Amino acid sequence: MTLQEYEYARESPSKLAASCLLLALTMKNLGGWTPTLEYYSGYSAQDLHPLVKRLNFLFTYQPRNKLNAVRSKYSHRVFFEVAKVTPMDMLKLEEALTSC
Repeated sequence: MTLQEYEYARESPSKLAASCLLLALTMKNLGGWTPTLEYYSGYSAQDLHPLVKRLNFLFTYQPRNKLNAVRSKYSHRVFFEVAKVTPMDMLKLEEALTSC
C-alpha cells in the first residue's frame, strides 16, 4: 500500500519493513519488538513508533474507491487475505506501542 503513496518514498526501505513488521506483530498480538529484532534490524521500537502510527493511519483511512489492484491481489487466500485484516484502533495501538 505504501508503494502507492508518495510520502513513504522518503522512508528507508529497511525502516519501512521493520515498521510494517512491528505493526503486524502488534495487530496479531504476537509480541513486541524483541532485542533480536532490534539487533538485526538496527532499529529500536521507539525509532519505529511514528512510522507505525502513520502506517496504521494509512491502513485505516485509505480511500476504498481508488487503486484497488493491490487490495484485490492481497485479498486472495494465496496471500492469506491480509488485505481483509481490520486495522487497529489508534488508541489501542498507542497503548500497545508504549508497552514495547
